[in-house]
Amino acid sequence: MTADFMALAELRELQQKRWSEQLRHVETSSSFYQRLWQGLTPPEQLDALPELPLSDKAMLRTSQQEHPPFGDYLATPDHMVNRLHRTSGTSGQAMNLALSAHDARQTAIIGGRAQSAAGLGPADRVVHCLNYQMWMGGFTDHCTLEETGAMVIPFGVGGSELLIRTIQELKITAISCTPSYPKVLEQVIADSFPGLTPRDLGLRLGLFGGEAGLDDPAYRKRLQDTWGFEVRNANYGVSDVYCNFAAQCEHNNDLHFVALDVLYPELIDPDTAEPVDWRDGANGELVLSHLERQCQPLVRFRTGDIISLTGVSEPCACGRTAPRFRVIGRSDDMIVVRGLNIFPTGLAATINTFQELSGEYRVILDGPGPYDLLPLEVEVGGGVEPTPDLADIISQAIKRDLGATARVTLHEPGVLPRTEGKTRRVIRQ
Repeated sequence: MTADFMALAELRELQQKRWSEQLRHVETSSSFYQRLWQGLTPPEQLDALPELPLSDKAMLRTSQQEHPPFGDYLATPDHMVNRLHRTSGTSGQAMNLALSAHDARQTAIIGGRAQSAAGLGPADRVVHCLNYQMWMGGFTDHCTLEETGAMVIPFGVGGSELLIRTIQELKITAISCTPSYPKVLEQVIADSFPGLTPRDLGLRLGLFGGEAGLDDPAYRKRLQDTWGFEVRNANYGVSDVYCNFAAQCEHNNDLHFVALDVLYPELIDPDTAEPVDWRDGANGELVLSHLERQCQPLVRFRTGDIISLTGVSEPCACGRTAPRFRVIGRSDDMIVVRGLNIFPTGLAATINTFQELSGEYRVILDGPGPYDLLPLEVEVGGGVEPTPDLADIISQAIKRDLGATARVTLHEPGVLPRTEGKTRRVIRQ
C-alpha cells in the first residue's frame, strides 16, 4: 500500500522514524543548516520543529552564489550527485538542483503517485510537452509519468504542428503540459489544420501543472468543452523540494498531498511566520521539511505558496487518506491594492466568467507597491471589439468579486504573449 492510502496514525509513526534519521544527516553534513541553527539542537520530535528557524529561497540563492554550484546545503560528497537540474527561474535566479540516485528514484515514485491519482495508467499513451533542457519539469516529470506504467512520448516544447500530427498518428490518449498551452494549440489547429477541432484529436485526459488557474471552474469547463478531455491538476510541486507531490483525482477538485512519508508539511502565517494549526479550513503558507533526502535536504523551507486545507481528517471518495488542499496563490505574486491581497487565481476566476474574453491577461506593476489601482491588461476573444464599455464592465466585476479597483486595458486577440512554458501573469518592473 502506497503512503497516499495509509492510515494517518501509521504515517505519523513512519514520519517520526524517518525524521530521527534525517536530522542526524542534516545536523552532521549540511553546513548551511549548521550555520542557520547557530548551535541549536534540532528536536527529536517532529511536533517541535517550529523551534527551528525557517529557511527560504533567498537563503538558498545566496548559498549557491557563495558556494557554487550546489550551495553549502549540499549534504553529500559531489560524487554522489547523480543528476543535475535547474529551476525555471521564473521568480529569480535559476537554481542548481542536485539529486543522488536515491533522490531521483524517490522523486519519480512520489510524482508517479500524483499522476496515478489524476487518472493516468498503463493503458495510456501520454505526450509530455514541457521543457527537457535541464528544467525539473522536463525529464524528471517524464519519469513520474513512466512510473504509472503509461507509454510516454518525450515531445518537449516547440513544433506545435508536429505535435498535432503526432497525437493523431500515435493515437495518444493524454497530454502533459502547462494549462495555458492548449490555447496555443487551439490557434495552431485553427491556422494549420482546416476542418479539425481539438476534440477530434481524441485525447481523454489533460494533465496540467506549472501554472495557476485550474482551480477556476469556468476555466476547467472551457478546457473540457473545447477538448473533450478530463482536466486534472496533476503536477503540483516545489522544484527545490519535490517536482510533483500533489494532484487532483476524479472525485475531487482539491489537491491530494501524496508525499507524507517523505515530506513533513506545516502551515505558517505568511506575515508573522507564526505556526498555524494543520486542520480543516486552515489557511497559510506551506512549509516543507524533507524526511529522506540525501543531496540537498531542506528543513522548514518556506515554499511561498499560500494554501487552504480542505480535507485533513476524512479520506477522499477515491480512498486516499492524503490531506487535500487548494492553492490560493503565491506570496510573491500577491498584489496589495489599498490593503487588499489580490492573487492571479482570483483575477482568473473573474476574467474567465466573460465569454467575450480569450482568458489571457497580465498585470504590469510599476514599483514595489502597495498600489491604489490594479493595472490589468486583458485580451478579448475572436470577433469581439475591445470597447470602453466592456472594459468598464470588467472593472466593475473585479471590484465586486475582489474589492479592488482595476484600470482595465483591452487588447485585440493574439496581442498578449503566449508561451509553451510557464506564463507570467504578474510582471514587476
